[in-house]
Amino acid sequence: MSDPRNVAHAKKVTQEKKHHGEDAAPQGAHAAQPGKKAAAAKPGGQPGAAAVAQTPAAVEASAPAPAALEGSLVVLTKLKELEFHSRTGLERLAELTLTVEDELKQKEMVGPLGEVYAAQNALQTKLTALIESYKEECDRMQGANT
Repeated sequence: MSDPRNVAHAKKVTQEKKHHGEDAAPQGAHAAQPGKKAAAAKPGGQPGAAAVAQTPAAVEASAPAPAALEGSLVVLTKLKELEFHSRTGLERLAELTLTVEDELKQKEMVGPLGEVYAAQNALQTKLTALIESYKEECDRMQGANT
């Protein structure tokens, strides 16, 4: 017994052939099937064959922009997550500094903790600035794609 998906696909291909004519195979009709080769455009075929041949190039030129935008938005999300964890680390360092200094009275450890806090604070500041500039770049890319 035939798979209903294969029957539906064959029916769709037949309808497209009738609609476009016998020589014009639909773009990518067999691309998803392994082992099948895509039909090559015949020179001197239909008058729209040149336009069809140029269309994939135009699509390829515009395809990287949305892909780059999508990738950039993923990076921006990960940077924001990193900034959140950095801010949490900064808050924990502040708490630990107060604990060591006030409760445990370990004055000799306050200096090294302060250095780590300063380094984390510098990281936090740079990370926040990077996120702002990266967000502006993503906004620019979104504006260019619309």
